[in-house]
This record gives sequence, structure tokens and C-alpha cells, in this order.
Amino acid sequence: LNNNPARYILTLSGTLRSPKMDFHPPFLMLMPVPLDVETEADVTIIPQDFLRDSQIRVKLPELELADGTRTCPFFVEFPEGENVVLSSDGTANELTCRISFSSSKPMSFLGEMLFIDQEDNRLLEQQTIAFSPYTHSWHCTPLIKKL
Repeated sequence: LNNNPARYILTLSGTLRSPKMDFHPPFLMLMPVPLDVETEADVTIIPQDFLRDSQIRVKLPELELADGTRTCPFFVEFPEGENVVLSSDGTANELTCRISFSSSKPMSFLGEMLFIDQEDNRLLEQQTIAFSPYTHSWHCTPLIKKL
């Protein structure tokens, strides 16, 4: 600098932190119900590595029925709010997510519910939900994978 031929080497290091979410329980069981009757279960979402407050939304799958019509038999709500709020020590609050299912036609499902932050951050983990008949109950098995 200033015509000084001395060279300076600057080395930077850091840790990349991407927001992610863990789900508890790692699986849940929805009991079978008659057609047009709702069944629901709560999942606790544990946000990790969020750098600022954020709002979570859920992209629900649409299913195509045998007659060609499309439907979304799922409903998701956050009874205590969908906002990730960081405390002064940098940890985020846990969220309760209530997943409901109701259908007027019999169906099974294997697909994904995508949890996204307010900036459409695709670095969040997604929760794959599998609904398949097993004896006298429906299993909802979340399989966590990176996007």
C-alpha cells in the first residue's frame, strides 16, 4: 500500500452455518379414521443455526386421485405461532406443528412436506411423510434428508 512493495497475506477462516430443523418425534402414528373424519398429531420442530428471527411455512403436497381430481388432504397449523425467535444467547424457540389429515376417499400417500423459512431458504431440511396402511393403524414416518 502507498507504493510499499511489502506483501501481506491475509487468511480468513469461518464456519458456514445453514439453518436447519430437527423433528420430534422422529416418527408419529396417525390412527385410522372413517372417511371425512379428521386425525391429527403434533410434531415439535427444533430450529438450529438460525442467524435471525424467521417465519416458517409449510408446502403441502397435492395428491391426484384415481378419477384425476387433485386434492390436499393435509392441514398444518402452528398453535403457538410459526415464528422462529432467537433468544439473547442465540438459541431458537421450539415450535409445535399440528398435522391433520382428512379425506372423503380412501388413499395412501408417500411424499414430502417442505418446511421453508420466510426467505424461501432451501437449505432447511425437509420432512418426508409416508402414510401407508399397516395392520390397524396409519404410520407417518418422517425421513429427514438435506435438500
